[in-house]
Amino acid sequence: MLNIIDQPRYKCALAAMQTIQSIPGAVPILHSGPGCASKLNDNSGSGGHFAPNAYPCSLVSEKEVVFGGIKKLRNTVENALNVMDAQLFVVISGCTTEIIGDDIQEVAEDFFTIERPVIWAKTPGFKGNNYLGHDWILKSIFEQYLTKLETKPKIKGLVNIFAGTPQQDPFWLGNLRELEKLIKSIGLIPNTIFGAGRSLENIKKIRQAEYTILVSPWVGSESAEYLEKEFDIPLLKYPVLPIGAAETGKFLRAVGDFCNADKEVVEKVIKEKEAEYYYFLERYADTLLETGLLGKRFSIVSEAQYTLAITKFLVNDLGKFPLTQFITDDTPEKYRNKITEEFKKLNYDIRAEVEWSTDGNAIHKKIKALDFEGIPLIIGSYWEKEIAKEIKGRYVNISYPIINRLVINGSIAGYSGGLRLLEDIYSA
Repeated sequence: MLNIIDQPRYKCALAAMQTIQSIPGAVPILHSGPGCASKLNDNSGSGGHFAPNAYPCSLVSEKEVVFGGIKKLRNTVENALNVMDAQLFVVISGCTTEIIGDDIQEVAEDFFTIERPVIWAKTPGFKGNNYLGHDWILKSIFEQYLTKLETKPKIKGLVNIFAGTPQQDPFWLGNLRELEKLIKSIGLIPNTIFGAGRSLENIKKIRQAEYTILVSPWVGSESAEYLEKEFDIPLLKYPVLPIGAAETGKFLRAVGDFCNADKEVVEKVIKEKEAEYYYFLERYADTLLETGLLGKRFSIVSEAQYTLAITKFLVNDLGKFPLTQFITDDTPEKYRNKITEEFKKLNYDIRAEVEWSTDGNAIHKKIKALDFEGIPLIIGSYWEKEIAKEIKGRYVNISYPIINRLVINGSIAGYSGGLRLLEDIYSA
């Protein structure tokens, strides 16, 4: 029986071009039809080494479907190397070119050099969405480039950090920078590869790190595990994006223990940050509690990262009660049990019911049936705006598609991120 996905909340794997565009100096080379490239880029917001629209594409047509598109891809790669001043090129394939069997690996390897690496990744939409595509891109970079570099000594205290899906997650860069600050505050040296100020040099340093930290319920697991297995870099998979005091304190202690940071320094940082955090909460306690405008119960419709993290924040920091929480990123089955267990780790033995669904219409029908016992609070994508209005609830847009707000460098991670999210919720 055919299923219709109503109100999609992710894109196909080829949209992992966003991951490449988020690495300064990196350029995606699309081996696909012009329609795929144009549609995916129109949805990407912004990014890219030169500009959002500055990426080569082989523009596969009916002719290439019949006779093959390898010659056209070779010309595209050669011209890109001649005219684009980039440090890293990543050839990625769409559905059509995968179906006809074009060998992008052979083309990429023919052009590869250490000085200007050309690597490849198969990203057809029929194999998965852009959350998976993000992971495939990172693993391709690690597997095809890092393995060819000379071994250099480890840098004491250097920690690779991966979190969020670039551009798909509207807060991806702000959250990443906040995690860097948290890691740095306890005496470690963060190493990230995305956003302004980063480059191919940061990718090269990945092998020199003593540790890798993946802050994610599941996205990025395959590539992070590859680093641990291939380069013997110990991996801490922290499943909850820390938002607010409760989870950020747990995060800092977990990182400190794993990376052998000074415990006194860790506890000092937590004490100072919590004092400031609760100072602000106490100042606005009457506003937040006496008016009752926040409501008692909430439901979140988002990717696993935010559904889990914001549930923990609202319960553990603000004392709210969770109703059904909906995860919409098509989480692979092998990760779902562990994520479900995390929803049981709430204060006072509170538990949240979790449901995986990619059908917005079905999700909204179930939200209508929930008993919020007061003013509903709905947190999710732009698609949740109308259902929140229909049930006379408060609504906050925090995940893709995000249309009615602008996020430039905003963050909802850490202590400051928790306060910012609370501002957004109250302002709703």
